[in-house]
Amino acid sequence: MIKENEITACVRKAMDQYFTDLDGEKPGAIYDMVLGCVEKPLLEVVLHHAQGNQTKAADLLGINRNTLRKKMQTHGIQ
Repeated sequence: MIKENEITACVRKAMDQYFTDLDGEKPGAIYDMVLGCVEKPLLEVVLHHAQGNQTKAADLLGINRNTLRKKMQTHGIQ
């Protein structure tokens, strides 16, 4: 068995708990929910690491700077 990294293990654990907490209720839009929970803190941490340099942060994330700016606006990140 391949050892999971810490992030993968956290997502797996959170999703297992999510389905347990649903207690039979029908889930909806899981993909968007997970991305919404993960994307903002990811952007914030990478921007902090890049000392606010959006070009460097976008490069670290592997996305275009304009895409980063749009995501920052979406999540209310200054």
